[in-house]
Amino acid sequence: MSDRMNSDAVIIGGGAAGMFAATRLSEMGLHVTVLEPTGQTLRKLRISGKGRCNLTNNCSVEQVMKNVIRNPKFLYSALDNLSPQDTMAWFESHGVPLKTERGGRVFPQSDKASDVAAALEKSGAKIVKDRAIKIIAENGAVTGVLGEKREYKASAVILATGGKSYPKTGSTGDGYRLAGDLGHTISEPKASLVPIETRERFSEESYGFTVKNVTLSLYGSKKNRFTLSSAR
Repeated sequence: MSDRMNSDAVIIGGGAAGMFAATRLSEMGLHVTVLEPTGQTLRKLRISGKGRCNLTNNCSVEQVMKNVIRNPKFLYSALDNLSPQDTMAWFESHGVPLKTERGGRVFPQSDKASDVAAALEKSGAKIVKDRAIKIIAENGAVTGVLGEKREYKASAVILATGGKSYPKTGSTGDGYRLAGDLGHTISEPKASLVPIETRERFSEESYGFTVKNVTLSLYGSKKNRFTLSSAR
């Protein structure tokens, strides 16, 4: 077996972003290799939305931007190239009928995240079970990826490892290290969507109970008081 593999593009990470990129590049006729350390792509997507996969919102780009709390301009170029309507049209053209529910949330009509995953797994990209150790750059240009098993030569590399939120699904934070090694400045990750622990037992006893239109206020000092709302 050769210790090198050549591709037009190497994608680090087999999650939703990585597999969508792989599918789009494959449709353009490019030879794509996806490196996924777990060997199983789209693990987090399959359990998202309680197994239903809320894949986008049926709203305008402007509405998306208004609901992004921090630095929404960062997403403008991406949304300009692929709006929520473009995303919906793509999945429906690839055999995934969709429906819009309360709040503009879009799900597959089947209520199965596996149908969304199946559409993304038809890319034709080569999926390799390997962990990226280093993105190789020569003379200021990326030339490939060094994995634990071998080197992958390519004229383009897409870093799509996700964050650090769910290590069991592959979100281990490797992307921060790989980007940092190339000289990028990395902000320290901060927890989001985390559970709230209480001394009282009512929260434990109500586990699995779903309520709608809930507002929760947390009191401490005046500086630290904040309110959380849910319309679900």
